[in-house]
Formats: sequence, C-alpha cells, structure tokens
Amino acid sequence: MPAGQRHGRILQSRFRPHPLLAGAHLQTIATLLRPAPKLALRRERLELTDGDFVDLGWSGDHNASGPLAVLVHGLAGGFESKYLLGTACQLITKGWRTVILQLRGAGPEPNRLHRCYNQGDTEDLRYFWHLLRKREPEAFIASLGWSLGANVTLKALAEEGPLAPINIAAAASVPFIIRPCAERLRTGFSRVYQKRLLDAVKIALRRKHRQVPLSALVNLSAALAAQDFIEYDEACTAPLAGYRNAEDYYANASCGQFLKDIQRSTLVVHALDDPFMTADIVPNVEALSPQVTLELAHNGGHVGFVSAGTLGRPYCWLERRLAEFLHAGFERQAAPQPRARDVKGWTGGDFNRLWACSEDTRAPEASVGLRLR
Repeated sequence: MPAGQRHGRILQSRFRPHPLLAGAHLQTIATLLRPAPKLALRRERLELTDGDFVDLGWSGDHNASGPLAVLVHGLAGGFESKYLLGTACQLITKGWRTVILQLRGAGPEPNRLHRCYNQGDTEDLRYFWHLLRKREPEAFIASLGWSLGANVTLKALAEEGPLAPINIAAAASVPFIIRPCAERLRTGFSRVYQKRLLDAVKIALRRKHRQVPLSALVNLSAALAAQDFIEYDEACTAPLAGYRNAEDYYANASCGQFLKDIQRSTLVVHALDDPFMTADIVPNVEALSPQVTLELAHNGGHVGFVSAGTLGRPYCWLERRLAEFLHAGFERQAAPQPRARDVKGWTGGDFNRLWACSEDTRAPEASVGLRLR
C-alpha cells in the first residue's frame, strides 16, 4: 500500500455477467442450480474447550507443504455448499490445501450446547485460526467467507487486529449492516430467498430442540411461526446468542463498523445489485483500513458472479477471482511453491461439460472512485 495511506480503496470490478444471466436474481439462482463440484472431503470433528464441537472438511492433502485456506459458509450452508467446493477446487489446482469450517450447529447433527452460530459469533473461527497457527507456525494461512461467513470472517479479523494469526483474507457478498438486509429480504422476489433460508433454519431448530431443549431460552413457537428474519431473530437468534433483542444483535454483529480495524491484506467482492441487501449499506472508502480492498461490481447478485466462458459456457468468476487474489498474496511472500496437482477426488464430468474450466482472471481495473451515496 502507498506510504501514509490512511484508508483502503474501492475498485470497480472487471466482472461481466453472462449475457443470458444478466439480472441479479438470475445470477443468484444460477449458482444455486449449477452442477455441484465433486470434491472428496476428509472429515474431522474438532472438540472445543466448552464441550461442544465443530466439523471440518479437509481437501488437497496431497499438497502437503502448500498454503492453507479456511472456508466459512453462509446461513444454512456447510460441506455441500457449491461455492465452497468450487473455490476449494480452484485453490487445490494451484497447490493449496483447504478446510471447510462447518460452524457450530450448522451440520445435520445438532451441536451439544444451546449456543449456535450467528452473524456475530467469531469465537470458534478465531480459535481455529490460532489452533492452525500453533500446529503450523510457518504455514501461509488464508481465510475466506461468504455472506454470513463473510461477516463472521471480517469481524473476526477486526477483533484480532495486528495479532491475527492468518496471512490474508477474502470475503464475498457481505451483509455490512444486517438490519437493512433483513428488511430487504421481506420485499419483492427476495422473499423467495427468505422463505428458503427460513425453512432451513426452522428445520435445524426443530432438530436441535429435540436434543437440546430450548424453550427456557427462546420463544420457540414464535420462532417457528416467524414470517421473516426480523421476527425469527427476535424470537430465537438474539436470545440464544445473549443479545437483548434483534436490534441489539444487528447493531453489535454487523461487520461494517469494524472494517477499519483489519490488519491483514483483505479483498472484499460485492455486487451492488445483491438481492439480499441494499447498495446503501456498502461502506465508504474512509471506513476501510489500509489493508482492505473493496471490489464492487454493478451486477453479480448474491454469491453469484456467473460469467461467460468459451462458447458461452457459464463459469463462476467469483471463485476464480478469490483464488487468484489469495494465490498472488502467497506468491508475494516468496514462500516455496509446491507443484500443483489434480484435485484428489474431483471428477469433473458434467461440471466440466457445462461450466467453463479456465477463463481470464486478471486483476481488477484501477480505482474509479465509485460514488455510493
């Protein structure tokens, strides 16, 4: 960064949407309907100090001396999230190892304690970062997050500040201010996404309640009857996480207010047409630390960013962009570069046939001074 720089920078992205998938909703839905990348995961259960657990999904073990990336999913995500698997494949072909952190309570098996993952709970991610650093003191470690996982990752980075035990980070489709996101999901076609996610968290809540009774802590009937996330967070998320109410949760968990405290090189990729939020929540350049680059695209949807490859085949530009950023950071460290190998357990098949495998992943253009407000 330039000497004396006091804040980060905002760049205009080179991303161009696929011509047949030009709208925000088409971009968002296309990635949900894409073929699932096939990647073998080595599962591990990490026992936590409070008696609970999180599950890990490792891949790229054949890149034994390579850099390591921690991948953090969004709401109702996990080991089967396509954006995680696709990004892992991109990194592994560059010689990386990857590990998916399935947040507390996110898997099919309920966690043991009342506590469950949310937008503001960074403790497990930070614990895992420090554990990795203790295990591999010389390793180049990256961390990536999407949506809720992006909020958790950026907030954790800010909380760690100069002591963050990772080298580099990236985030995509970030709910910088949570309350407007919850409001946006109550409107128009975005209600379709809201229902899909609400149905998923309600299923998880019922499953958890059978194993760990929650009635003394949350308004279970109100949570299960909630028609939007504001109602659900008021009845369940906030009290379960120790917040006074939903407003307290939103105010304290939103990562946008903490970006100035990040002390590791970080790329944030975000679309201004994201149907999960509004463009006015995007931070101004003064809110970014000198280590943060915010790359904005006018289009892309929510965790979408589907572009056109050879013969018009769609491909996930976002996965390539994140992988290129991390790998460029690794190469700048002048660390030994392991030879990239084929992805263990990855059988391309229909995924390769329908989705292009290699396209231009050039760096974004120089800052153009986008005006957000």
